[in-house]
Amino acid sequence: MSKPVICIGASFVDELFHAGDPVLKATTNSASVTKTSGGVSRNIAHQLAMLGVPVHLISVFGSDSDGRWLKDQIQEVGVQVDASVTREGLSGKYTGILDADGSLFAAFLTNSALEWITPEYLQSQSNLLEEAAFILADANISVEAVQWLLSFCGSKQIPFILEPVSVPPAKKFQHIDMQGMYLITPNEDELPVMCDERAGLTQHQIEELLNRGVQKIWLHNGKHGSALYSRNHTISLHAPEVEVVDCTGAGDGSLTGYLLGKYLGFPDAACLRLAHTLSAEILQVNGAIAPKLSQEELLSRVPLYYPDFSSCLIP
Repeated sequence: MSKPVICIGASFVDELFHAGDPVLKATTNSASVTKTSGGVSRNIAHQLAMLGVPVHLISVFGSDSDGRWLKDQIQEVGVQVDASVTREGLSGKYTGILDADGSLFAAFLTNSALEWITPEYLQSQSNLLEEAAFILADANISVEAVQWLLSFCGSKQIPFILEPVSVPPAKKFQHIDMQGMYLITPNEDELPVMCDERAGLTQHQIEELLNRGVQKIWLHNGKHGSALYSRNHTISLHAPEVEVVDCTGAGDGSLTGYLLGKYLGFPDAACLRLAHTLSAEILQVNGAIAPKLSQEELLSRVPLYYPDFSSCLIP
């Protein structure tokens, strides 16, 4: 398959403060700091390109030095950014505070400027979009842009994936029609806010989204693993036990692994194992990307975490 995956959404500078001891509120905490490229769609595009998948990124960059740095970083690994927007002003920044155990204590997002990705702008890129093997958008973009993409992908028969990102952006999609959505990927906090308040149980929430037209819901439960729900089938998978260095980007890596599996034509059970393996590798490094990990190396590591991987490759 030579068609590209197109990722649409955020590109940020990730500035991460790593606490040396458990974070104390309302006082000074000692920490080290790292600066890396970030943003959900940017992270997924970057890792996919490193794994040998052709990728285009539609995002928004500032005209400042950070914007130039972000573009240079992702173009170096082969991601095409010609369809992205460069605007006057500061680039988006994600500032995260990581507790001593690597978990996220708090985070702040500034200057995202993703309102520039409008339905009209996406329409202007329709010649590129219609060539996609998959289109992925993160929920940082507007509801109107997602609805345009959903309609476009339906008309072109392109699988469309929505990554909820976090609770506030996920909540925007609580009442929209999702007919034809190929996949959404919430965690246990994001799933409830995408559903009616009366759907109090996970199973009720899954049923609601299926009834609203979503084909697959991939529910992430952190260290407890994940479950992939469809109308007639559910697949659950435990997460590998690893020593967490930095949780940033682990969810993005998981979706990247799943997309790689689908791009290679793998069944869902194999895709989940590939997804969890890439997520585990990212958890063990600083930043949102597993550096210097080729497709061949990643595939060779899956059986180390999941010895039954080869049997899952059989449909």
